[in-house]
Amino acid sequence: MSVIKISNLTRDYGGGKGIFQISFRVEEGEVFGFLGPNGAGKTTTIRHLMGFLRPESGKCRMNHMDCWLDREQIQKTVGYIPGEISFFEDMTGAEFLRFAARYRGMDVGGRQRELLDRFELNPKTKIKKMSKGMKQKVGIVAAFMHDPQILILDEPTSGLDPLMQNRFVELLAQEKKRGKTILLSSHMFEEVERTCDRVGIIRAGRLAAVDSVDTLRRRHMRTYTVTLDSPKRAQAFARDFGGVCAGNRVRVTASQSLETIFLHYYGGGGKHA
Repeated sequence: MSVIKISNLTRDYGGGKGIFQISFRVEEGEVFGFLGPNGAGKTTTIRHLMGFLRPESGKCRMNHMDCWLDREQIQKTVGYIPGEISFFEDMTGAEFLRFAARYRGMDVGGRQRELLDRFELNPKTKIKKMSKGMKQKVGIVAAFMHDPQILILDEPTSGLDPLMQNRFVELLAQEKKRGKTILLSSHMFEEVERTCDRVGIIRAGRLAAVDSVDTLRRRHMRTYTVTLDSPKRAQAFARDFGGVCAGNRVRVTASQSLETIFLHYYGGGGKHA
């Protein structure tokens, strides 16, 4: 079942800026990676999903709700981390989290405590005195603490150190096992490779590819023939690198990283899909 459905979504800001005829679906229990450089249209797409922007044309629906007409319900129930988090700076982290809980009308005490411990966050600090990483942690806790079934995450590990990035990836893996539906916009290719079932690559406001990570890798496989100075060395090379040996030549097939595949769609050679 498609939990998130975007059909021909368009918003034209002029001068080639905006999003154009964006269509994709995210299935129930799927983690979908949304990749693209700054300005490609990821955040504009996500803002339509959260009901912050009204579509010029096309539609987007989440959990059978129209993302514009039912935006109040979506904003209360969906777990959302914006690309640029804005807080009430004079609040402490704890005050902001209480505010978020009241807005949703939910009791989130136990889950909130678990998340604060996981990310080693003291919420009693004034937000205006927090580092970028601490503010990002507050945003993560606010997005996950009501245990939402749908999560929309726009660059969620921005500002986190490698240890906390890894803890976030572990959290995503746990949520995936629990059947959550997740849309993840990220520049962290390892994060996407470790968690996502499929990815959509957006280029200049248009989708360049939508497929599983494995399918994209197979599509961009590269085969190399290596010539060694003796059959014996060729056989050793073939054993080490999983190649096929013929005399003193070895044929090796290599799968490219997701980062290399991504760069292919941004001028790294070959035709864009």
